[in-house]
Amino acid sequence: MRKLCPNIEKEDGLETVLEVPIPEEMFASMGSNVALRWQNMLTWMKAQTSDKWSQPVIAGRINELRFLLYLVGSPLIPLQVQVGHAVHKPVKDSSIQASTAKYIVQQYIAATGGQQAINAVHSMCVTGEVKITASEFQQADVKTNVKSTEEIGGFVLWQKDPDLWILELVVSGCKVICGSNGKISWRHSSNQHDPANKGPPRPLRRFLQGLDPRSTANLFLDATCIGEKIINDQDCFILKLETSPAIREAQSGRNFEIIHHTIWGYFSQRSGLLIQFEDSRLLRMRTKEGDDVFWETSTESVMEDYKYVDGVNIAHSGKTSVTVFRYGEQSANHKREMQEKWKIEDVDFNVWGLTSEHFLPPPDVQNL
Repeated sequence: MRKLCPNIEKEDGLETVLEVPIPEEMFASMGSNVALRWQNMLTWMKAQTSDKWSQPVIAGRINELRFLLYLVGSPLIPLQVQVGHAVHKPVKDSSIQASTAKYIVQQYIAATGGQQAINAVHSMCVTGEVKITASEFQQADVKTNVKSTEEIGGFVLWQKDPDLWILELVVSGCKVICGSNGKISWRHSSNQHDPANKGPPRPLRRFLQGLDPRSTANLFLDATCIGEKIINDQDCFILKLETSPAIREAQSGRNFEIIHHTIWGYFSQRSGLLIQFEDSRLLRMRTKEGDDVFWETSTESVMEDYKYVDGVNIAHSGKTSVTVFRYGEQSANHKREMQEKWKIEDVDFNVWGLTSEHFLPPPDVQNL
């Protein structure tokens, strides 16, 4: 991945460190030669804060990218996960299904490096690249060859205990920054700022895709084991979590209601690792005309290429598939399919000098 940009104006000038490294494939698409590519890169970097995003054609393109990055690249999970303490919960007075889930989680902890190695991690920095493919909306019951586009980009993810994290994600010229300062979760993009998310701070879904074993273990300690399933030729235990009505109400807004949000984890019986992570959410939007619109989002992530980093077993690649169903408005049901392929380039634990000031939200969010 490209991490440095040469000084275009002065040959002997210092190189610029890119805030978010970009994949070589993305850099190659910016022009026919290296000089032109760097010039286009510089123009693109300056345009991040310019008024060009207000032009209708560009604004429409960026709004489309924002939709993809929010839904596929940077979604949150519905539950708050305590990451600032050891993974432990008693089995006493639990049901058979809940006790089985706790046993499976303990096997997962052992498979990812053990309690001591996991609890020794207090912060991390992760860089990686993504490829996002998306179809257009189509009628749900019609089988057609739907046009799809591929977007390429990179990301940097910082995390620090407890509940501090920030993600910078750049895809095809659109930048999204989202984070948590321990009190609120927030995000904003190149051409639009969004308010803080309702409810307590929640982890980024990307943490649960094999990057943060402690968060994953703490999340599924409250799950129940509902059975077994074969995933990619591996026998897996299925752990299930259902969000409570109180949590759904806290995260709902004035114009929308979360009807349900369910999480599943598929843990390999052979290796003990989490190899698939799913969640499904049904949301009802209230329109001015009084016709409710329902959005059902199903997300499935497959984790691969587990490797040890400082004694902790981390998934270094994977694939996330998202299907969105929209129905209501007195119209036919429509669906859209999206897919993200991701690859981790670097993982560093216990980053020296990382403080809470690195995770401050934008001023307009702080003043809420």
